[in-house]
Amino acid sequence: MTKLHSIFGKIYDPRVKGRSQHLLIDIIILSVVAVLCGAESWEAIALYGRTNLPFLRQFLKLPNGIPSHDTIQRVFSIINLRQFEKIFIEWADNLRDSEMSKTVIAIDGKTVRGSKDTFHCKSPIHLVHAWCVENDICLGQLKTAAKSNEITAIPELLDLLEIKGNIITIDAMGTQTAIAQKIIKNGGDYILSVKDNQKGLREEVETTCKRFKPVQDYTDIEKGHGRIETRRCEVFENGDIVDFDKRWEGLKSVIKITATREIGEKKTTEERFYISSLDTQQPFNQHIRNHWSVENKLHWTLDVVFREDLQRKRDKQSAENFAVIRKIVLNILKKDTETKASLVSKRLKAGWSQEYLMYLLKI
Repeated sequence: MTKLHSIFGKIYDPRVKGRSQHLLIDIIILSVVAVLCGAESWEAIALYGRTNLPFLRQFLKLPNGIPSHDTIQRVFSIINLRQFEKIFIEWADNLRDSEMSKTVIAIDGKTVRGSKDTFHCKSPIHLVHAWCVENDICLGQLKTAAKSNEITAIPELLDLLEIKGNIITIDAMGTQTAIAQKIIKNGGDYILSVKDNQKGLREEVETTCKRFKPVQDYTDIEKGHGRIETRRCEVFENGDIVDFDKRWEGLKSVIKITATREIGEKKTTEERFYISSLDTQQPFNQHIRNHWSVENKLHWTLDVVFREDLQRKRDKQSAENFAVIRKIVLNILKKDTETKASLVSKRLKAGWSQEYLMYLLKI
């Protein structure tokens, strides 16, 4: 048995008892192993299973051999999505480095474009992700009806995550008083982006930055890929932001980032604003910069390494559950820090070397 058995064996099997030829946990672990080795479709998972049946029987029971791709898809279309996501969050939380005190958890949404069904006029699914910056793993996902529904999905995701002592960073969509209250109530801190979707707050933040002298004022310069990026970070106390009615629970700091990018002779400058429950002495430039690892290390990886947007899984339930499988595999690959290779190369190696695959599965 693998370590995955003990966690994902808790998933409820919705099929009629006594009428199933294949074990639910076998189908789940088979899918994880196949995707680790490069499979990207139901057909590829079944093909991997048939090709490697003797090897798989070392840790899977497979009483009736390898299920067909139709069976695998059917099973994933009826697994309870919320339970699957919850158990994934429980598993991912165990992967975190317990010795790290304050870690940044970046929350952002991604649309799975390959799940769009134009013929049946069905929009693609949209998932909200939690990415642990320091541990370099995905901590959880939650499906929303559309991008605009992130506001209602984020508090639900925050309740599922263990955020005590951590810093939560969210883009402007999540800059809501209820979300700030939820983070503080659950023992975390927040850094929230302020844009024109909150015009009143934006005006208060800009007024604070104009009227008061910053408590901190420092600049970071980054060179690479043919460009120079300069980020000036000014940190203010909450100042003119009216907080007596507790609109923004725990608000302590206002941050202004002036970002200048130089590519050749072209120079562009942009001002960005944030509010935070952290004290003014925190390294905000670093925390805010780290937020975008959810885009660079999770969303980009899902599209480029796992080709998520190109996979045509139209059944919403199975598409959402398969998205969990991808993130299980991503976390397994990320936790292998000893193998100095890209994620693409690690997947190839897992497919070529059963010894390496066994190492990844920690059997």
